[in-house]
Amino acid sequence: MKKLTFLIVLMTMSLFGFAQDWFGYNRYKANNELIISSKNYPKVVFMGNSITDNWAYFHPDFFTKNNFCGRGIGGQTSAQMLVRFYDDVVALHPKAVVIMAGTNDVAHNDYWVSPEQVVENIKAMCNIAKANNITPIISSIPPCNEFCWRKEIKNAGQTIVDINNELKAYAKSAGLIYVDYHAALVDENLGFPLTLSSDGCHPLPDTYFQMEEMVLKAIKKVVK
Repeated sequence: MKKLTFLIVLMTMSLFGFAQDWFGYNRYKANNELIISSKNYPKVVFMGNSITDNWAYFHPDFFTKNNFCGRGIGGQTSAQMLVRFYDDVVALHPKAVVIMAGTNDVAHNDYWVSPEQVVENIKAMCNIAKANNITPIISSIPPCNEFCWRKEIKNAGQTIVDINNELKAYAKSAGLIYVDYHAALVDENLGFPLTLSSDGCHPLPDTYFQMEEMVLKAIKKVVK
């Protein structure tokens, strides 16, 4: 448990120690270059923050056996993901991208941003993907009713619900698949139950098994 807690804090806050690379270009630069030079392109890229980053760390076999590629960076907002979207997704020529963003926007990790802008940033990533023949799959923001690193943020749980409702509506209107982790994992307080998360925001390693089952069903609908 101590290892998990340390990893979560480290990955959530990591970006603050690297102001010279606000976009996170350097995190995957070497691996991206290796993939591009070998032309061993992934089937699906998972774009996200620490929740995605932890996923690849705790369940590496899920990614390797399915030819998936994790591109999560702890602490990142949707704007930062949008800026690095070409380098970390488009340049790798996947067939699909799973986008999970918004947690750190709600936590005001970088600056205050409106829920509407979070949705617009995710829409922009979807549009870039589609323009490059990559099928976007939109993930809901997972539940969280309090951020252990931003306890002053109030009503986080409801803000996340509001953003997810907009994302779900957009996915439906755009004919995209929406993976609703939130509905599957949320408790009565709009957070994670203690059995699924140690801090109410980041999934425990075993929680990812449930998420994997959901996202694989979505991926199989768009990637043959």
